[in-house]
Amino acid sequence: MSAMDEAGKCIVCGTCVADVLVRPIDLTRPIGGGRLFHVDPIAVTTGGIVCNTGTGLRRLGVGVSAASLIGADLWGGLIRDRLAAEGIDAAAVEVHRELATSTTAVLIEGGGERSFAHHVGAPGALDIAYVRRQSGVFARHSLAIVGYVGLLPALEPCLAEALGMIKAAGCKVAVETGGSGGTLAAVAPALPLVDFYVPSLDEARHQTALEAPREIIDCYRSHGARGLVGVKLGARGVLLSPVADEFLEIPCVAAPGPVADTTGAGDAFLAGLFAGILRGMPIRDAGLLGAATAACCVTGVGATAGLRSFAETRRLAGI
Repeated sequence: MSAMDEAGKCIVCGTCVADVLVRPIDLTRPIGGGRLFHVDPIAVTTGGIVCNTGTGLRRLGVGVSAASLIGADLWGGLIRDRLAAEGIDAAAVEVHRELATSTTAVLIEGGGERSFAHHVGAPGALDIAYVRRQSGVFARHSLAIVGYVGLLPALEPCLAEALGMIKAAGCKVAVETGGSGGTLAAVAPALPLVDFYVPSLDEARHQTALEAPREIIDCYRSHGARGLVGVKLGARGVLLSPVADEFLEIPCVAAPGPVADTTGAGDAFLAGLFAGILRGMPIRDAGLLGAATAACCVTGVGATAGLRSFAETRRLAGI
């Protein structure tokens, strides 16, 4: 393992999913009942923040551990195999004997837009007891990424307590949202403990009932967020606020090939952002590395097929 792997080791905790990818699907019209229609070869891959952001970080040269729950089923075995193939340590991935592995059918249009049929499964049982059991694992890492808030019903009521335990183990903490993004009531008590928080615009709107990105960031600041806060704006890039009243507009980076699938672009952005931060880059450069990682992501089908090495991604970012 390289010096970078050791110095920048990250643990990604939360949702890990087996994804079934179906394309092309016309999402503008109802499929209807009783039809047979032809698609490209159906692919099976991994998804969720543990697999998506974890793989992105690993491709960018960061040592990564996974922390989650899977079922005692075929899909759980697939996830373990894929994590191992990427060089991700899965020692903290526990098997839940009653719940199934989380699964998603991803329906993808020809242009890359997608919709999801999702079963939360075992990660929905992640709770404070799990964090307590794995506290020794968290202590061996410099950054913990926890997500998705909005899809972790057992953890969200005690999110602040869980993040406090992780912080006490010596980790900085990033939180990511998913689904609707959950509620501000669940997130707000944890914000003073969070070092990095960059939800998507849709999820941030759902939490705050605000539209303007700067107003959304100010809302999070008013609830005690002291670290880096931002909003992912899709095709408009990302707005980052390293400290109160400072804003950085991070533009999108042009994809290095045709757009095949936008699945996982937000998770890829986080992988690039945190890989840059762990390498000591200025926040603007880390944000551009995140944008370049997302640009690579959308050129492959699924959340990780298009991801590239640190050297290639950095060249694309122009930093």
